[in-house]
Amino acid sequence: MRVLVTGAKGFVGRNLCESLKAIRDGKDRRPRYAPLLPLEVWEHDRDSSPEDLEVWCAEADFVFNLAGVNRPEDPAEFMEGNCGFASELLDALERHGSKCPVMLASSAQASLEGRYAGSAYGESKLAGEGLFRAYSERTGAPVLIYRFPNVYGKWCRPNYNSAVATFCCNVARGLPVRVDDPSTELELLHIDDLVDEMLGALLGDESRGPDGLCHAGPTDRATLGEIVSLLESFRDSRGTLEVPDQSEGSFPKKLHSTYLSYLPGDGLAYPLDPRRDERGSFAEFLRTPDRGQVSVNVSRPGVAKGNHWHHTKWEKFLVVSGEASIRLRRVGLDECGEPFPVAEYRVSGDRLEVVEMAPGFTHCIENLSGSEDLVTLMWANEPFDPEDPDTFYEEV
Repeated sequence: MRVLVTGAKGFVGRNLCESLKAIRDGKDRRPRYAPLLPLEVWEHDRDSSPEDLEVWCAEADFVFNLAGVNRPEDPAEFMEGNCGFASELLDALERHGSKCPVMLASSAQASLEGRYAGSAYGESKLAGEGLFRAYSERTGAPVLIYRFPNVYGKWCRPNYNSAVATFCCNVARGLPVRVDDPSTELELLHIDDLVDEMLGALLGDESRGPDGLCHAGPTDRATLGEIVSLLESFRDSRGTLEVPDQSEGSFPKKLHSTYLSYLPGDGLAYPLDPRRDERGSFAEFLRTPDRGQVSVNVSRPGVAKGNHWHHTKWEKFLVVSGEASIRLRRVGLDECGEPFPVAEYRVSGDRLEVVEMAPGFTHCIENLSGSEDLVTLMWANEPFDPEDPDTFYEEV
């Protein structure tokens, strides 16, 4: 399949083109996209030549028209920028007798309803929709019109036409965030969901509504105040070690991914604060409200740690470097009044094996090396709470 993408260097265009090229180059091997192969991707932008556009319009099997003007110096330029090129594109396709499907990136502002009433940008987008509908009626070529809400995600330009991009950039760099009305609500569409829809459209599986418009989703709704609050919590998570909600499809998961993409290249690392003593160190790595915490434990040669048990807390130990003995014993006495037997596991970073610390079992881990540190990755089903530690000393 031969695919033409106009506005290829823009936010949506860049994300779409990178996804298309991953399919083309065999990096995205999902069976769903096999019918697109072999795939050619033609990227058109302002620096492309008229000759290239002619050739591509003559040979394209599908056109994504993402070109447009968002922030001209003169509002009058909206109409020229959003309709002028569209006319050139459609004229070229018609000139070559093309019947390939053409997708138009319009905007929710084209409704001209509510706060969009009187929008010069919305009027230009609505006029563009009219051009495409007339072209379809005249030629019989399929037209797919999408009215995008506020699209956000990686590679979106801050201080341009996306409040989310601007907020992410400022919070990631410690700059002030200005919000005139925190209660203003936005309908938000993540770029990955939009690209998934566009790739589906390329396969002939677009989401078309009864109004004839195509729809990308799912979308979320959040106020400006809620967005800023979430972003500030992401920033602070390096200190709290808390991981935001990562539920599949959740807005916090998508926004967190977006925020991380705005961190500067020299700002992607941060130190932990381990607790150290003569036995070694212990550093919390991650905390979650409902999936526990991850820590890194370092034990000096010959050192044993633990010798305690929990009522309901449980843990997983994974030695990643060194050799250790992990011993566990059920708390209390058996039916004969004797201590329960000790279970021992010899584990090594050379052969990864998880050992579970079950509730009601006192346990310890000992470094068997006389010269090397033992490094253990530890997961507990709940973050440590000093007010309710659920940890009781008892020798194994």
